Amino acid sequence: MKLLLDQGTPRSAVGLLRLAGWDAVHTGETGLAEANDSEIIHRATLENRVVVTLDADFHAILAATRDRAPSVIRIRIEGLQAAEFSRLLQSVLRQCADELQAGAMISVGDFKIRVRRLPVV
Repeated sequence: MKLLLDQGTPRSAVGLLRLAGWDAVHTGETGLAEANDSEIIHRATLENRVVVTLDADFHAILAATRDRAPSVIRIRIEGLQAAEFSRLLQSVLRQCADELQAGAMISVGDFKIRVRRLPVV
């Protein structure tokens, strides 16, 4: 599974994810550092990547457009350092792999993972 980490996520988490075998890039290293959310969604769709973000706007855009891709994981836990962020994300990726492959919006809180399949109707 390929990942695109949005601005605001720990950039150094990308290196940890790569060491663990994930194909991960950060918007800051792909020319998307100042891109708007729609541009990031477009790139993720073209490259078949899952967007990982702290931003609720991605879910709102997918709900409004009723798109089937890309899958988006929103981490709703503040202050995670790169190592914690990477471990949490890898756990979510393993637990929700089928949903992410099919198209999903995932929201990760302190004690719960919520999954909504795409498109949102």
